[in-house]
Amino acid sequence: MKNLFLAAVLAGVLLSIGLPMNGAAGDPKKGKAVFDENCSMCHEATSTEAKVGPGLKGLFKKAKLSSTGKPVSEANVLDIINKGGDSMPPLGDQLKPADKDNVLAYLKTL
Repeated sequence: MKNLFLAAVLAGVLLSIGLPMNGAAGDPKKGKAVFDENCSMCHEATSTEAKVGPGLKGLFKKAKLSSTGKPVSEANVLDIINKGGDSMPPLGDQLKPADKDNVLAYLKTL
């Protein structure tokens, strides 16, 4: 019971100072710049219409990823960024971890 109370207090503190409780802590503005440079030639950010790859508007509001059928989560989206898929090249070695966190933060705003 004491541990549950401490966890609730810690969660409240993290939320009150604006820190994420889990997942990526990226900057959406920086993520847009990374997206524009590395992803926009194949993906629409403002539409669900496909270019080469699927449109990404509302990605984190969807239940499943269209390319894999897996649930939409930071881990599953990051896996696609890192390993690629279908006609998407892997970007795992091309992007820095901070760039990936920033892109994830940006994708959540779409």
